[in-house]
Amino acid sequence: MKLTVIGPWGGYPKVNGASAGYLLEHNGFHLLVDCGSAVLSKLQQYIEPEHLDAAIISHYHPDHIADIGVLQHALIIGKYMNKEIRTLPIYGHNEDNAGFQSLFFDDVTKGMAYDEDQELQIGPFTISFLRTKHPVPCFAMRIEADDQVFVFTADSSYMKSFVSFAQNADILLCESNFYGNMDGSGAGHMTSYEAGEIAQAAQVKQLVLTHLPQYGDLNQLKQEAAEKYSGYIQLATEGLIIDLTKN
Repeated sequence: MKLTVIGPWGGYPKVNGASAGYLLEHNGFHLLVDCGSAVLSKLQQYIEPEHLDAAIISHYHPDHIADIGVLQHALIIGKYMNKEIRTLPIYGHNEDNAGFQSLFFDDVTKGMAYDEDQELQIGPFTISFLRTKHPVPCFAMRIEADDQVFVFTADSSYMKSFVSFAQNADILLCESNFYGNMDGSGAGHMTSYEAGEIAQAAQVKQLVLTHLPQYGDLNQLKQEAAEKYSGYIQLATEGLIIDLTKN
């Protein structure tokens, strides 16, 4: 399994950046996890839109879906350019009807509803879900393939249930939108300390901090998480690639 960070920013992209978007690859299958602002522009450094096999959306806040429409236009333009365009399945929850309906466009994308209580198979990936604490319905994902485990918290304030959900994961991609001495619970987000606590208790192999704030010294997030977690920590940066097959 290979992870490429397309966009790591929370809320909105920092200058020349992109908000939430992550590309997972395994056995030639390409899965886009979330598709926030400017993700499509950055994604094309790694893959053409028509070569995606599927996408999955954690929730319908703009910083996670802003470029769905842009992706759809890229595919429809590709169709008029006589490219081979398949209907792209985009998986999302259907608790927000308007958000879910936005996943359908002409014959180039089709919304596919997932159920939080059922495992989902997308290509080589087996995905399970955990409802998070956020102002709108949002779901964390545990994505497994060939004994490799990637866990994405999506957006959430701290929940003890993340510990069992992320247990022994190879990568915990954990939101850290707030610094350690702040309180993100009202906004539905976590701090660096909370990310580190989850990683330590879940005994994950590495922690990647994402959904980053646009202010402050981001290295402070790493330093604070390291006060709680003794393992390897990285900041999610655009273009960061973690190839688990080489570990």
